[in-house]
Amino acid sequence: MPLRPLAIFPDPVLRRMPEDVVDFGEDLALLVSDLWESMEAYDGVGLAAPQVGVSLRVAVVRLGEKRYVLINPRIKSTEGEQRGEEGCLSFPDIFEEVTRPRRVVVEAQDDKGHSYEIEEEDLGARALTHEIDHLHGKLLIDHLSPLKRESVRRRLSRRQE
Repeated sequence: MPLRPLAIFPDPVLRRMPEDVVDFGEDLALLVSDLWESMEAYDGVGLAAPQVGVSLRVAVVRLGEKRYVLINPRIKSTEGEQRGEEGCLSFPDIFEEVTRPRRVVVEAQDDKGHSYEIEEEDLGARALTHEIDHLHGKLLIDHLSPLKRESVRRRLSRRQE
């Protein structure tokens, strides 16, 4: 199976609003398989379709032995708050402090179109909300202060030069 290249900030695909998945056929199965393979190869915890240039509301998350396929996910509820260091495959070697919910309940569909619900805390809540952000065109950088945001932009620009 092919390894898909990552979209790196400021690639415009990362800001595009992905479309809902309506076809749960072979193309979706291939995309999900490619997301898993790519996430593993890039050593990520999660990966969203926009991060590989596909504007669909699809993401995958691995939390230890748990593996979630998130299709058309929506956050049903959140509780509490946690602050911690977070990275993103679309922002290579950038790690910043980000505030996320401590607990989250998410409703999604699996790759066959069946609806299910996930409840996660701590790292799980962080990973799920991070990937769902990607499915709304929201990025790690959007959670930073203007000063930190500019610092990240400068670091990425220097790296590209």
